Amino acid sequence: MTANRIAHVLIHGRVQGVGFRAWTQHQAQLHGLKGWVRNRHDGSVEAVFSGPGEMVEVMLKACHKGPAGSLVQLVEPVDSVDHELDGTKGFEVRRSA
Repeated sequence: MTANRIAHVLIHGRVQGVGFRAWTQHQAQLHGLKGWVRNRHDGSVEAVFSGPGEMVEVMLKACHKGPAGSLVQLVEPVDSVDHELDGTKGFEVRRSA
C-alpha cells in the first residue's frame, strides 16, 4: 500500500462548459479519492485530490486528457499548505471561486 498524498492543481485550457467538474468528480470517486473541484473566474478549473499516492497519480494523468470536448493545455501544481479538506466527505463539486 502506498502512502497518502494530496495534490492541489489548476487545470488550464478549454475546461469550462464541457462537463469537466462532473467528470472529475466521477473519476475521483472511481479511484476512491477525497477532495473537491471548482471552476475559477479566470476560466481554469481548480481541484484537490487526496488518497493513496498511486490513485492520485492516476487522477492527475487523467486530468491531462480530461473529458470529451475539453482541451487541456496545462495541469499546474499549486504549492499550498491549506488544502481546505476539513469537513470534506468524499469528492465534491464546489462553487466557483
